[in-house]
Amino acid sequence: MAPVVHGLEVQYFGLIDFTYLDVDDAQNAALMKEFEFRYQPMFVLVDGNGAPVKTWFGAVHAGEFETEFAKVIN
Repeated sequence: MAPVVHGLEVQYFGLIDFTYLDVDDAQNAALMKEFEFRYQPMFVLVDGNGAPVKTWFGAVHAGEFETEFAKVIN
């Protein structure tokens, strides 16, 4: 998944911020609880107000991300 996500990060630079969390880092526990982390990999698209818009679990095709990105980019 890393090549897909990193490619999208380059493609959407300046439009969408990508943040990566280490599930083994205790400092991320609050965010993991907030977004109901339960499977790795997990991806959460959050709108400009911090509200989750879409969550994916497991392998995801770039096109699936791009469809949802288009909905949140103004």
